[in-house]
Amino acid sequence: MLSGLSLPRQAWHDGTTNCDSKLLKFHGKGKSVTFAGVWHLLQKGGNDSGHIKHKARNQQTSRQMIDIDINEYDYDLPEERIAQFPLKERDRSKLLLFDGRDISTAVFSDIDRFLPSGSLLVFNNTRVIRARLLFAKTSGANIEVLCLEPLFPAGYESSFASNEGVEWKCMIGNLKKWKTGRIYLGFEIRNKKNILCAEKICPEGDAWRIRLSWDNPDLSFSEVIEATGHIPLPPYITREDEPDDSVRYQTIYSTVKGSVAAPTAGLHFTENILSKLDQKSIQLAELTLHVGAGTFQPVRNAKISAHEMHAEHFFITQETLRTIIENTGKIIAVGTTSVRTLESLYWLGVKAFYNPLNNFDELVVDQWEPYVSRSREPVSVMESLETIYELMKRKNRPVLAASTKLIIIPGYEFRIIDGMITNFHQPRSTLLLLVSAWAGAKWKEIYRYALESNFRFLSYGDASLLTRQKT
Repeated sequence: MLSGLSLPRQAWHDGTTNCDSKLLKFHGKGKSVTFAGVWHLLQKGGNDSGHIKHKARNQQTSRQMIDIDINEYDYDLPEERIAQFPLKERDRSKLLLFDGRDISTAVFSDIDRFLPSGSLLVFNNTRVIRARLLFAKTSGANIEVLCLEPLFPAGYESSFASNEGVEWKCMIGNLKKWKTGRIYLGFEIRNKKNILCAEKICPEGDAWRIRLSWDNPDLSFSEVIEATGHIPLPPYITREDEPDDSVRYQTIYSTVKGSVAAPTAGLHFTENILSKLDQKSIQLAELTLHVGAGTFQPVRNAKISAHEMHAEHFFITQETLRTIIENTGKIIAVGTTSVRTLESLYWLGVKAFYNPLNNFDELVVDQWEPYVSRSREPVSVMESLETIYELMKRKNRPVLAASTKLIIIPGYEFRIIDGMITNFHQPRSTLLLLVSAWAGAKWKEIYRYALESNFRFLSYGDASLLTRQKT
């Protein structure tokens, strides 16, 4: 670790992200409602524009869900149980099996044995970018710039292809040492020396808008960041990145650059496993959700109602959506990012069903969407997904581009998934809440079993297959 460098990995824990904002936007109606406003609507069961109607029987349920005490989702995780390195072989990880009742142990290489023939596994094909840029000022101060998402050009593909400079939303490590001026980083590509320049433009939400430029117009930003950046390992991996991380902190099927964290449930898959799945007639589908730094953001408030989720961008092709529609009832999500994307897809369909979307460029699932929409007449999974599919065809959009802030908490009713593959998550985290939403109170038994059975935890740790017995 560089001396004097306040890393964004630490900043993800020290309050640089703003968790106090309580603004909730209901897109499609052109209005915003504060969280207090949501409580007001829940309490009066009113309509406040005709868009949100709450029946009395749902008010208390929604209140209890949103008012969850995060202290109930805590457990003791010894530091030595946090995997600092991956295993030598991806598929030799342990696999915890939970079918809604029983818990057992297997090896991940045998996962095909525990998946029903005809299942559909949905993978997140996002690829982690070398998002950590380490600068040194002439004064000797070290500054880290963590690239979160492109602002100009706005799209990931356009930004990576640019050879004229880009602007990104970034987190800054050691910000107090970078008050004004530009900072520089030298690098070499194809035996030619180049210079990368970073310049602060203005605050951007809970981060900064940073302009990045370089002195060689023959280079794209993709080439520049590949040559200068470091793999952004999670804050609980207390070491610097090594060359092997550029391979092992990627899934073997990662193709779409844009994440600052890996969809870690996918790290266990190998070509051999994919071949065995194919032999068992288990289908595979891919979507893309670019994982942001917010995935490591702890829940600092006692009540989950005070926690704000960061938006993450996701993309689904018409072909993938059609495959999902044709396989409802047998979908296994690979990782919590796939879970949230699939469930967000349902809520986009609900929005489109009740309020046809005029602006196809602003598709957003809000954090509390499922919990303030509980009293509408229910929309079936097929109605929701077919609405989105027909909208894509009508608008001639081969790819659905949207973003989600969806939080999945205990009491949530899963619409799309029939199981999930996931690693073991941090105490007091939104990802643990998601697991407990699926497993119920059994999450404590699952995690106790994993700790007592010497499972390895977090990103480079072991995995679990969580399903439910068919009734």
